[in-house]
Amino acid sequence: MSALRVAVLGGGQNCEHDVSLASAAGVAAALEESGHEVVNLTVGRTGAWSDDVGREIGLGAAVGVLQGCDVVAPVLHGPLGEDGVAAALCELAGVPYVGSPVGAGAVAMDKGLTKLLAREHGIAVASGCVVTAADASGITWSGPVVVKPVAAGSSHGVSFVDDPAGLAEALAAAFALDHQVLVEEVVVGREVDVAVLGRPDGSLVVAPALEVVTDGVFDLATKYDGSADFRVPALLDGDDLDALERAATAMYRALGCRGVARVDFFLTKDGPVLNEVNTMPGFTEQSQVPRMFAAAGTSYPALVDLLVRDAVAWPTA
Repeated sequence: MSALRVAVLGGGQNCEHDVSLASAAGVAAALEESGHEVVNLTVGRTGAWSDDVGREIGLGAAVGVLQGCDVVAPVLHGPLGEDGVAAALCELAGVPYVGSPVGAGAVAMDKGLTKLLAREHGIAVASGCVVTAADASGITWSGPVVVKPVAAGSSHGVSFVDDPAGLAEALAAAFALDHQVLVEEVVVGREVDVAVLGRPDGSLVVAPALEVVTDGVFDLATKYDGSADFRVPALLDGDDLDALERAATAMYRALGCRGVARVDFFLTKDGPVLNEVNTMPGFTEQSQVPRMFAAAGTSYPALVDLLVRDAVAWPTA
């Protein structure tokens, strides 16, 4: 198969900037290993674009670079990237791109909207509410809660609150990153991730499920300090695995995702409870999604190669 000229976007204007840079570097190296020509572009924390030698270029010039490529891999996590913004830029530039289209990215990034959609499709979610700074004072304490920004990732701004006295501080941390905050009851269960890959022919591939095992909460520090134990394939009985896969694929289709998405659950005694959907999950070789596909026999370079080739082959109509 012929090699492709691939623009890899990394960085971004949000708290996941460094995580995105790591993912983009991994994707670029994997593409080069597969024989593709890589063109690196970085979005700075302030929104400035730079080329692969670190030279700042304007947005217009960046779009010109994208249009000179066969396909774009926008490895941008979080707001102003994963939330449909990068997809919209590629759509306007008329260049195929890896990942979900505008609407899927926008809704999946909004945890409140995602959970409304899940309820409509009969998928369990934690009880909770979305609040703004103007109405947050009306929250009535009824027990331990998790407080998180509606549109942020990598557990930035997320707090576990088991005492009413800590609620105000948790809300302030979340509001520092978003103008809307989700406050929801704590769900007790195993943390299990399911990766779903959509192909251009409409078929779906589900990788072996992964369980995240920690001594406490899977928070920001635990995600990146190497202390979390990722067990793949997760040790699940047939009924639980079937329920998880059915819920994951239902959310993937309901959102209108494309390419690969990671759907995160709590597996409780009553079945799966949706946590969130990531349309551009962490993508270093050691991240959850590549580990899940590796367990199925698809190497990291092969997975990345598949994603860019599928992006080019995806129907445009």
